[in-house]
Amino acid sequence: MTRHDPEIEELRDKVHCAVVLERTPPPWKLDRKESTKLSLKYRRGKGEILIVSHAGRGWWDPTSDAKGDVFRLVQRLEPGLSFGHVRKRLREFAGLSPSFPSADRAGRRQDADRSVADRWAERKAVWSNSPTWRYLRRKRGPSAAIIEAAAVAGVLREGPVGSAWFAHFDRAGAVAHVDVRGPTYKGSLTGGAKSLFRLSLNGPPLRRVVLTEAAIDALSVAAIEGLRRDTLYARPAAAWGRARSPRLRRCSSISQCYPARSSAAQRTPTARGSASPTAT
Repeated sequence: MTRHDPEIEELRDKVHCAVVLERTPPPWKLDRKESTKLSLKYRRGKGEILIVSHAGRGWWDPTSDAKGDVFRLVQRLEPGLSFGHVRKRLREFAGLSPSFPSADRAGRRQDADRSVADRWAERKAVWSNSPTWRYLRRKRGPSAAIIEAAAVAGVLREGPVGSAWFAHFDRAGAVAHVDVRGPTYKGSLTGGAKSLFRLSLNGPPLRRVVLTEAAIDALSVAAIEGLRRDTLYARPAAAWGRARSPRLRRCSSISQCYPARSSAAQRTPTARGSASPTAT
């Protein structure tokens, strides 16, 4: 049986993963724009990204399944080190605070100077096993077919740190607002005006609409129902009373509307019955 070593737990507690990144040459730098309080996004070189989480006690790679504690981080950065050498390296970092040096990203303008539509246009489409794909599949439960349908429909794109971006479109078909949902963040892009998020399949006339409180809930309900071909899954900007407007009706030839609460957008099919249909 392996003897308990208190120093290992002490180093895990006293060494911040960001300190290891900042002090391991070539040093990593913080991408402040794409970081949150719970997830610090560090960059080094072209395409090298690591996320520091759990108040500096853990990390993960958004481009793979790699993750771990501070010991695994040193071993990832310097794979030639033995565990004993890793321990010696961590002793040097114990008790130090990260300085959070900012990553220089040439050509990036401030968000306030860029429209929501421009920022949306820069994001990649979600692909199989991408960070956003894995977040949606593992945490929210929609099938691969639902995620692919949303990506093909142009309403879902890859956000930073494994987040999902959902586009609202205005009457002219332009992106007017973007909802953001991720492992550690819930919100939206600044500068937008909420309009209408909608997901449907091309095919027969749409006779039915399901309204949800969030765009990501629309995907959840579509997953529960198997993405019905006669249904428009939507997240309106206004409350239910105002959503029953000519503007929403113009989306399809709708005969029934189902206002679905957040609880009805969970992964259990029985939740769907809580939303009573209202004919319109």
